[in-house]
Amino acid sequence: MGARLGSFRPVRVGIVCPYSLTLPGGVQGQVLGLARALQRSGVQARVLGPCDGPPPDPSVTPLGRSIPTASNGSLAAIAPDPAAALRTVRALRDERFDVLNIHEPLTPGPSLTALVTAFCPTVGTFHRSGPSGWLDLTRPLASYGSSYLDVRVAVSEEARDTAAEAVGGDYELVWNGIDVARYEGSPAWETKGPTVLFVGRHEPRKGLEVLLRAAQGLGGGVRLWIAGQGPDTDRLKRLYGTDTRIEWLGRIGEAEKIARLRGADVLCAPSLGGESFGVVLLEGLAAGTPVVASDLAGYRRVARSGQEAILVAPGDVAALSGALAEALSATDRVGSMVRRGRLRAEEFSMEALSQRYMELFELAVRRRAEVRQTYIQRLANRVGSATAEGRIRSSLMIAKTATRLELPRSRRDWAPRMPGRSGGRDA
Repeated sequence: MGARLGSFRPVRVGIVCPYSLTLPGGVQGQVLGLARALQRSGVQARVLGPCDGPPPDPSVTPLGRSIPTASNGSLAAIAPDPAAALRTVRALRDERFDVLNIHEPLTPGPSLTALVTAFCPTVGTFHRSGPSGWLDLTRPLASYGSSYLDVRVAVSEEARDTAAEAVGGDYELVWNGIDVARYEGSPAWETKGPTVLFVGRHEPRKGLEVLLRAAQGLGGGVRLWIAGQGPDTDRLKRLYGTDTRIEWLGRIGEAEKIARLRGADVLCAPSLGGESFGVVLLEGLAAGTPVVASDLAGYRRVARSGQEAILVAPGDVAALSGALAEALSATDRVGSMVRRGRLRAEEFSMEALSQRYMELFELAVRRRAEVRQTYIQRLANRVGSATAEGRIRSSLMIAKTATRLELPRSRRDWAPRMPGRSGGRDA
C-alpha cells in the first residue's frame, strides 16, 4: 500500500523544476533527491522539467531543451518557450497528480506555467535570494498564480524575504536536504597528493578566481581539481593554464562528483555572494571532507566556523590561502571538524526532508478542501435567500464550483475521502 496523507488516499506527487535536470545545480539536486526519498517511502513521485539530454532518472518527464538565461549574476538553464509550456500543461493533465510541488514558482518556463494552470493542491518552494531580472516582466502573472498556492516554502530566511517582497504571503522555512547514504557508500577518487576540490559554475559570483589566486601561496605539491565550466572558464585557463597542479575537469556526473568529494583533502567554496543555502557545503560534510568556504549567511546556516568548517571573508585571498593550508594540515582540530560535520549532515538528511514535505502536502490538501467547502457554503447561502429563478442559477453555480474545486480543472475524480463516502480512484 502506498504512503497516505492522514485520512486521504495514497498520493501521486508531481515535482516541477524550472532548470535543466541534465545539468548540475543546487535546485536540480534537491528536486531529484526529494523525489527519490519520497519514492523510497512509497509515494509515487514524478519530476517534470527541461532536459538537454537523456533524463537523469526514469521518474523524470522531460519538457524540452533549456535556453541559458542571465539571472542573479549567473546563467540559468530554463525553458521559457511556448513548446515547453504546452508540454507542461499536457503532463499535468495526463499525470493526474494529487499534489504538485513547484520549485521556483516565479521562474518563467514549466514552474510558472504550472503555477497558473495547475488545479490540484500546490506547494511552492522558493530557493532564490536577491534580485531577479525576469521577475519585473512576469510579476503580474506570478502574483496572480501565487495567490493560488496552498502552501509556500522557503529554503532560507533570505529566500523567504525575496519571495515575500515579490509576491507577499506567509512561508514555511524548510532547509534543503542531502542523501547522506550516497556519500557514505561511495568509493573515494584516487589522488596524487594533497588535493583541493572546487565544484561550481565558473563565473565571478562563485569566486573561482579567488581560489586560484589563493592557491599560488600553497606548497608546490598541492593539487587543484576544478569541476564545472562557465563564462569565465576560457579566461581563467589562459591565466592559470600553465600551472600543472591544476586539473580542469569540466562538467562531471553526480557519481564522479561524490567520489572526488570523498577523495579530495579539502572542499573549497569561495563564493562572493548570492548563496541562500550551502548545499555544496552539505555535500562536503556528508563526504567527510574538510570544508573551507566564504563566510556568507547562507553558508553559516549549514556549517559554523571553527565547528564544522573554516569560514573566511569573501574575496580575501590571503585569508583563504591560510585557511586552505590549515585544512590540509590534517591536525586534530581539522579531524574534529570532520566528525562534527558528518553529524551536522545527518540533520539535513533527505529522508527527514521528505517527511516534512509529506506533512506540507497533507496541509495543502486540507487547505484546498477547506476552500472548497467555504465556497460551496457561501453559494448555498445565496440559494436560500434568492428568488426561484435565482435559486436555479445559484444551484448551477454550486455544481460547477464543486466540480472545479473537487477535481480541480482537468480532474473530475479528485475529492478528499470523507466519512461515509468515497471519491476519486478509490471509488
